[in-house]
Amino acid sequence: MNTENFKVSATEPKQLKRELGWFGSTIMGLGSVLGVGIFVSLGLATEVSGSAVIIALVLAGLVVACNSLNLTQLAVNHPVSGGVYEYGYKYLNPWLGFTAGWLFLLGKMAVAATAALSFAGYLLNTIGVTERGYLVPVAEAAILIMTLVVLAGIRTSKITTLVVLSVTIGSLLFLIVAGLIVFPENALANLAFPEIDGRNWIENQLQSIALLFVAYNGAARIALLSEEVVEPRKNIPKSVIITIVFTMILYVGLAIVSLGSIGPLAFSEAARVQAAPLEVVAESFGIPVAPIIVAIGAITAMLSILLSTVLSLSRLILAMGRRGDMPRFLTQLNSTGSTPYWAVISVGIAIALLVLIGNVKTTWAFGTFGALYRCFIVALATLRLSNEERLYPIGITWIALLSSVVLAFCLDWQVWLVGLGVIGIGIIWHLVAHQIYLAAGLSTTVSEK
Repeated sequence: MNTENFKVSATEPKQLKRELGWFGSTIMGLGSVLGVGIFVSLGLATEVSGSAVIIALVLAGLVVACNSLNLTQLAVNHPVSGGVYEYGYKYLNPWLGFTAGWLFLLGKMAVAATAALSFAGYLLNTIGVTERGYLVPVAEAAILIMTLVVLAGIRTSKITTLVVLSVTIGSLLFLIVAGLIVFPENALANLAFPEIDGRNWIENQLQSIALLFVAYNGAARIALLSEEVVEPRKNIPKSVIITIVFTMILYVGLAIVSLGSIGPLAFSEAARVQAAPLEVVAESFGIPVAPIIVAIGAITAMLSILLSTVLSLSRLILAMGRRGDMPRFLTQLNSTGSTPYWAVISVGIAIALLVLIGNVKTTWAFGTFGALYRCFIVALATLRLSNEERLYPIGITWIALLSSVVLAFCLDWQVWLVGLGVIGIGIIWHLVAHQIYLAAGLSTTVSEK
């Protein structure tokens, strides 16, 4: 193997430049969570538990809050790129760290490809283009533009995310306010919780919480960017807490308006048949511009998901390259130390290739499997923190650990089969990659800081 590629990084900055304050990291967190989740998972969960999905939303938010606070503690004590991948390596063992990173990498690439196609679909529908042949080219153009934005640096990414996120939040707030103004007379009847039927009710709620878990999953992206956060001990906890609280309030408001307006049955059917339940809700208001405003919000939401995924996965690949789990040339930074350019380009190419395949939509349940697995790894790693390193009571860690196990067993066995198969493929890659580096006489470890 030619080792010249590995010599270049020695003359470049080894650590990314810290440029994100609490506001910037909060924007990146919100940009990664307000997207596919609210436009997909709310409808799926409503189909399972009806109007009681509002309870599931709150409980899912609390579970994710515990996991997010665990991530915060780890990110503060080990503020480097890589998130749960790095925490698994440092506090547990290489196998757990690698598999968590591997699941995150593959799962989020598929989500990004889906977001790109969804962006293209929403955009074409909004401008009245019915020819489906434009779908893939428009999706590829979106990937190219977002990749170029990330290549321009973290500041450009932050500004772009702020712009598209403002449109998304504005459209969702419009939906809430307009919905409350035109609330139908039968809204309270639509919001009435179904009768509690013991075991079935509990099983439905647990399944809904599992489906909604991914919809809150933004703190993981903040952890992946922790190497670029100024004063991480101060700013990371603030940005994570604001992200979770704001998201929970927004989601509950959307659920109340959506279910109160058209009822849980119509809402879940809109999610299953039309894949655009919030647009159906907006159409029920009788306000001509309402569906267009929601559609524009969906377009910008998909863009923010795409941008945040390219950004965060490039940092994950950077961390994996440092440890020899990915080719070392992916660790090269630009002259200002703000961008791992080869990592960014490789992520953009991988997502673009997934879009070309055609049907890249992975099941939401598989995404939930990966998120719950990462929650479990994060909780295990947090238990290894000393009392001096710990920021929050250890009970928070145990809640996240136990809830991740319980919710994981609410998933179908087919999901487990796929998830374990993907982990097995990753382990094979892990072994092969390290054997290649050892054969080339290259170290596959990095020193702990």
